[in-house]
Amino acid sequence: MGGNQVRRKKPRVLCLHGFRTSGEILKKMMAKWPHSVLNNFDFDFLDAPFHARGKSDVESLYDPPYYEWYQVNEMECVHFDECIAYIEDYMIKHGPFDGLLGFSQGGMLASVVPPMQREGAAFTSVPKIKFVIIISGFELRELKSGPPKLLANVYSVPIDCPSLHLIGNFRTYSCNFNSLYPLLLHFG
Repeated sequence: MGGNQVRRKKPRVLCLHGFRTSGEILKKMMAKWPHSVLNNFDFDFLDAPFHARGKSDVESLYDPPYYEWYQVNEMECVHFDECIAYIEDYMIKHGPFDGLLGFSQGGMLASVVPPMQREGAAFTSVPKIKFVIIISGFELRELKSGPPKLLANVYSVPIDCPSLHLIGNFRTYSCNFNSLYPLLLHFG
């Protein structure tokens, strides 16, 4: 390269897959994205720490193994703290990462990292996340026992970094997106 051209480093993005899928499955799904997007980022695909405890919705489309970030039922969320520690440890060992991308269960996780950093609840040993891409994400607080303790204050203020939220037409579970509206910054 000559003259005034400066080679820019691609932003590194840690990708968090959905419930009972895998990093490899998310990578295959994203391979269909435009090359103009794929060629401008350095994506790193992480598998969740727990093997799936049940049937995966993608078994007819993708081969195993399948993983889940944590387990949840209407009463409580199990292994959430371990999941957060696992992701933070990976970020320490393999980072730094500029951004996070998450799909479904991974989207929920990507959305809470910046507020957790802001509150000092977790991810304090890694550089601040500069942006998040949340695909079909959701809030984790509709549990009878309440949200996990690490999430105590994360939904009280908007995400404090640029965020792109993608929500598909065929979302199969119910989510109150209107509850998220006041938490989003609106432009235009």
